[in-house]
Amino acid sequence: MAASFQARLSVWIIKWRIKRRLKGVRDYRVARRILHPDPYKVPSAVHISPIQLGGVPGERLEGPSPDNTVLLYLHGGGYFACSAETHRSITVFFALQGFRVFAPDYRLAPENQFPAAVDDAVAVYRSLLGAGHTSERIVVAGESAGGGLTLALLLALRTAGLPLPAAAAVFSPWTDLAATGDSIRTNTDRCAMFSGSDIAASASYYLGDTDPRNPLASPLYADFAGFPPLLIHVGDDEVLRDDSTRLADRARAAGVSVQLKIWPVVPHAWQLAPHLIPEARQSLRESAAFLRGCVGPRESSKEVMTRA
Repeated sequence: MAASFQARLSVWIIKWRIKRRLKGVRDYRVARRILHPDPYKVPSAVHISPIQLGGVPGERLEGPSPDNTVLLYLHGGGYFACSAETHRSITVFFALQGFRVFAPDYRLAPENQFPAAVDDAVAVYRSLLGAGHTSERIVVAGESAGGGLTLALLLALRTAGLPLPAAAAVFSPWTDLAATGDSIRTNTDRCAMFSGSDIAASASYYLGDTDPRNPLASPLYADFAGFPPLLIHVGDDEVLRDDSTRLADRARAAGVSVQLKIWPVVPHAWQLAPHLIPEARQSLRESAAFLRGCVGPRESSKEVMTRA
């Protein structure tokens, strides 16, 4: 699979606009500003409304033909940056695919450290169940820290004895806040966005005094038995590549159905630019098809009872 010109160009742009400014930064407020993406123009076909689920604010997005499949999307940003609004390029894409998308603004670190984000994700999921959405019609997705949070949510739900969603898709998930993967070192120059030496340091914003190998913070160390099917997409040049490859190995060893795809050249969280990068559109289309396939046949909006 050859990388597109747009993917190669995006790597150069991100290295110039983000990586060189982010390297060595130890002030979360500075890093938060650097990671804030450019505004995304939402197409008129998608309706976005504010919503509160389980006391957690966020957004609900629906396209012109929503069905009864709910996507809970957990945004990335290192647990200390970004929001539902900054990730509309992804959530809008899924809404146009017919999903009813809920994107919570979970509490951010360091103002709210671990396990605040996990607690909020669980509260949102409980609220979806309480509103009448069945777990068989709920899927979860997220990128970077949001990918790690997606997996932590599954672990917390299993521990609480709640029904798990039908499937999960994670993009370049941050699964190891202890930063022990080989790619942290070997890909530090190739990675478009991050320097390997900054990964463990930035984790401290969220972790505080928490052990970085706590499975609810670093799902790589979790027991994956009973997890639903997983789709994992990651870039071959990312410092976080091994967070995905080791996740796939451990989940498969626990009997989980895993689809892992490693993409050449693409920058971290390239799915944020479907309007610019062909590989972003392809990744999101493949993810939508995977998630849809795990919940069964799609129902038209006329057959769907309006819920939360």
